[in-house]
Amino acid sequence: MKISILLVGLVFIGLVSCKPSGTDSDSPLELPILGERYVDENQDTVYHTIADFAFVNQVGDTVRKADMSGKVYVADFFFTTCPTICPIMKKEMLRVFMKYQDNPDFKILSHSIDPTHDTQEVLKDYAEKLGVEDASTWNFLTGDQEKIFEIGQTSYLTTAMADQMEPGGFLHSGAFLLIDQNGRIRGVYDGTKADQVDRLLNDIPKLLKK
Repeated sequence: MKISILLVGLVFIGLVSCKPSGTDSDSPLELPILGERYVDENQDTVYHTIADFAFVNQVGDTVRKADMSGKVYVADFFFTTCPTICPIMKKEMLRVFMKYQDNPDFKILSHSIDPTHDTQEVLKDYAEKLGVEDASTWNFLTGDQEKIFEIGQTSYLTTAMADQMEPGGFLHSGAFLLIDQNGRIRGVYDGTKADQVDRLLNDIPKLLKK
C-alpha cells in the first residue's frame, strides 16, 4: 500500500503571476527533498521526481530527461516577449550561468511557455543577446505548449499557463528550481530577488560535491 507522506517544512511554489514574490528563509546545511513522497510495499521511500521530457533547445538539439541524469540543474519558465519579470529573471540567471558554466555536471533549463513565438531560431537569438554562445550549459527550450505547461505544473510544481488577463498573455512563476542528480527538487528560489539567487549560488555546490 502506498502511504502518502507530506513534506515537512515549507514547499515554496513561487509566483502565481508575472509579479515578484518569494520567501526569505535561510538555506539549511543539508538541502531538503521537496514534494510529496510515499512508502512502497518494500517500505522504501519514493520521492517526487521530474517526469520524462523531450524539448528542443536553441541550437536545434533535443534535450531529454535522460540527458540530465547525474547532473545538477536549475529550471525556470519564461517567454521572450515577457514585459514584466522575465528580464529580471534572466539577469539573475546569468549570474548562475557565469559562476558554473565551466562545470560539466551543471546545467540550466529555461522553458519557454510561448513556443508559437519562441521558435528555436528566436531562442538562439535571445540566448546570444544574453551572451550565451552555445547550449553546453544553458538550454533555452521550446516544444509542445501543453507538455511544457504540464511539466511545469505537475513535475516542477510551479505555475505555467496561458492567461489573457496577465501581461503578455501568460501566467508563470518567477521561481528558479534546483534539481539534483536523481531528478528531485532540492530548492526553490525567487528568481527576481538577488538575495534568493545568492542562496541558490551557495546551495548548488552542496549538490555538485555529492
